[in-house]
Amino acid sequence: MPRRSPLQPPPYRVDRETLEREVLVETFRASGPGGQHVNKTQSALRLTHPPSGVVVTSQDSPSQWRNRETAFERLVAQLRRLNHVPKKRIPTRPGAAAKRRRIEAKKQRGALKKARGRFGSDE
Repeated sequence: MPRRSPLQPPPYRVDRETLEREVLVETFRASGPGGQHVNKTQSALRLTHPPSGVVVTSQDSPSQWRNRETAFERLVAQLRRLNHVPKKRIPTRPGAAAKRRRIEAKKQRGALKKARGRFGSDE
């Protein structure tokens, strides 16, 4: 299935006030630990961030309030990852001193190998 392209490119705002306005909050019944309470209440949350297309869920706690906090933390972390733009690498060349050091190391290594020689041979 082709991946959906983001509706709006980064950077995305990650402050809580803006996110509260932008996200769609959907509650649903959670599964997992928490027993009957979790199975009967709408304590799990799904946050959808339309500008980026990011969807996060939280159903770790029987409390909807705690799940809301966890979901927003996860959303902020995901948006920060999307906002990160790696620095462009500028290709460089080795300097003269580095070239000299490399060639000197090669000469030393070659001399060491040559000194090993074979026993009993007249080279």
